[in-house]
Amino acid sequence: MEKQYPSSIILAAKLIVLCLTIAIAYFLKSVLVPLMFALVISIMLFPLCNFLERVKLPRAAASIISVIVATLILSGLMYFIVHQVIVIGRDGQDIAVNFGNIYDSIQKWLESTVGLEPGELTNRIREQAQKSLSGVGKYLTSVFSSAGGTLANGILVPLYTFFFLYYRDFFKDFLIQAVKGASASKVVDTISKIYHVIQSYLLGLVMVMGIVAVLNTVGLLVMGLEYAWFFGTLAAILILIPYIGVAIGSLVPALFALATMDSPWYALGVIGWFQVVQFLEGNFITPNIVGGKVSLNPLVAIISLLLGGMLFGLGGLILAIPMVAVMKIIFEMTDATQPFSFLIGEPENDHLKKDSYNKLLDKHKLKKDDDVE
Repeated sequence: MEKQYPSSIILAAKLIVLCLTIAIAYFLKSVLVPLMFALVISIMLFPLCNFLERVKLPRAAASIISVIVATLILSGLMYFIVHQVIVIGRDGQDIAVNFGNIYDSIQKWLESTVGLEPGELTNRIREQAQKSLSGVGKYLTSVFSSAGGTLANGILVPLYTFFFLYYRDFFKDFLIQAVKGASASKVVDTISKIYHVIQSYLLGLVMVMGIVAVLNTVGLLVMGLEYAWFFGTLAAILILIPYIGVAIGSLVPALFALATMDSPWYALGVIGWFQVVQFLEGNFITPNIVGGKVSLNPLVAIISLLLGGMLFGLGGLILAIPMVAVMKIIFEMTDATQPFSFLIGEPENDHLKKDSYNKLLDKHKLKKDDDVE
């Protein structure tokens, strides 16, 4: 007969395991983040790889071609962004002069309104700059180490993606053998659910980004802003970073409009238009395209974004939502973890009604009576 431990000990053990898991994930983030990106990319590439295999290509060749196609697409996108930044940088002298004029106007306004003495604003900015420069060595070290990590990931992620595609049936067999609390059919069904949820979410996200890029660009073209396609596309790509990305995506073209256009109203117009697009995206575009493919509790989604950013940085912000969606599906596999899947999921309408509490009590009372019988 198995020894029954008190519920408090079981809860403490679970909390210890959770804390250890988070700590291990933090220390291994340089390995885990590329692996998670490779897993997501391999799910995106599976239809292409599967198609190439159906036309009689060997799996190794199909996997390599799929990875090459993804690498070319991402490289083309990076080239577009870098090339446009270089082109904009050629006008850097004129932009700097315009910013100098804006700075002089702000200083004169502060002198006349607040009574700030001439040169005092410059001195304060210089003091802050000196404080910032005191840590420039540490900043440069982090930049170069980050660049080295980015270069390494640029090699490792395609390699990991290839192996995920090439060994996919091998990994599936491993999961069937490793998961003892569920039948093989349930494990296969769970893997299929994970694939379809991530695939649908990512394809929907790409469609949303395309629509937002067009809407952003149309608004900037109407206002006559140069490099409208670049700023519109950049803001759409930054949707990948929830909350922060939208702010950065609108701030960059607004500053550019402030420096290049003949009126500050253009900058306000850029911010206003991007807010309109964001409203349309959040309330109409994303719900109708992505829909309930990743039905997460909004509170859990926000917490997962915060934890993802704290643990894994920028990569964690991008991966947080799809990874939590995967956890939700995995938790559905066994009765012991099913309540956690319920918590991660979106509440039903019955949970939000005025008399929902009484209905909840009745439902669980009936369930308890059925269990007794």
